Amino acid sequence: MEVAEKLKILADSAKYDVSCSSSGSDRKNTDKGIGNASLCGICHSFSADGRCISLLKILMTNSCIYDCKYCINRASNNIQRACFTPQEIADITINFYRRNYIEGLFLSSGIIKNPDYTMEMLCEAISILRNKYHFNGYIHAKTIPGASQDMINKLGLLVDRMSINIELPSNQSLKLLAPNKEKDAILEPMKYIKNTVKQDRKFVRAGQTTQLIIGATPESDFKILSLAEGMYGKMNMKRVYYSAYVPLNHDDHLPALKKPPLLRENRLYQADWLLRFYGFKVEDLLDDSHQNFNELLDPKADWALHNMDYFPVEINKADYYTLLRVPGIGVLSAKKIMAARKHHKLTFESLKKMRVVLKRAKYFITCDGKYFASTSFFNSNLISSALIHDERKLLIDSTDTVQLSLFEPTTKDRVECITGQL
Repeated sequence: MEVAEKLKILADSAKYDVSCSSSGSDRKNTDKGIGNASLCGICHSFSADGRCISLLKILMTNSCIYDCKYCINRASNNIQRACFTPQEIADITINFYRRNYIEGLFLSSGIIKNPDYTMEMLCEAISILRNKYHFNGYIHAKTIPGASQDMINKLGLLVDRMSINIELPSNQSLKLLAPNKEKDAILEPMKYIKNTVKQDRKFVRAGQTTQLIIGATPESDFKILSLAEGMYGKMNMKRVYYSAYVPLNHDDHLPALKKPPLLRENRLYQADWLLRFYGFKVEDLLDDSHQNFNELLDPKADWALHNMDYFPVEINKADYYTLLRVPGIGVLSAKKIMAARKHHKLTFESLKKMRVVLKRAKYFITCDGKYFASTSFFNSNLISSALIHDERKLLIDSTDTVQLSLFEPTTKDRVECITGQL
């Protein structure tokens, strides 16, 4: 099979793995090398400032000895298979880099023969890039569940970031849909990576990530987000990615979905930002009696409407973390407010110039003691109706001829997931 045909197959097969991000790497170039991995990171995604950054994202092979029921590359599927050699992976990466198509590499793979054999081939490909071609750019590699510590250590010294995907939110679901995988084979490498990163600055210098599939199994948002919070705390995870289940396979154990639960994925990303940057805990957002996010409102606005005694917040007096609790005020906006009010009192017009999302924030703040409307409007039911009305209007205005479903994330929602300005 020609390399071009392999690339077509294996790039397409890699699209369902979303656990690639490269923030945090500071690998420097050498006198005779090519490429850099900068702190801002390299991935086929959008950076926090809105820049599109490119990454070659491929599988080494889509052949796999495992039969995970949700995976398009499972052993029992009758699909076209392909496999790169380590040299082919290195050559493609370098050729794409020299043509300025990409800035780095995300490399994953199905499992061939056994986990260690697969990891050995991944290591060989990346070793050629690093040692033969002196490529010092960003590389993110997927760790194969069940691989030995020796192989994890070997790969970890070659790459900038590693990911090992949990995929399913509970051990019960793992046994049901991925019978070849074991919980310990996923968690033990995570622990090893976490501990080794602390001891060796050259090992996985940009940390590790993981991915959870959303909607293939019945776990609630509360269960999923609690697991993510544990990953951040116990495993020092850099990112947890959420991937809406794509109904590609037919199996009695899989849900009968017509399309991926994209809105649910979006809500989990929004909540994830609240955990990581806004000082929220899972119990602030969900509990046993309220286990799934509101489809009509983002998690921060929903929290605010359930905690009206916290508001309105005086914009000229509130501390930084109090400002972060206000819907429509993100991390950047809160910092601008803290800096600007040292010089003068802020008004609604001041906030508008700072690009605070006043369509939401105005319901939860006062400026120099003034509420945007009469105080009789300060009512959770009225505010909820106004926020939902604004979302509906945004959906109508966001397309020229077609009105999107209310239950799909808007472009604005997706931007908020990237920037964290909730």
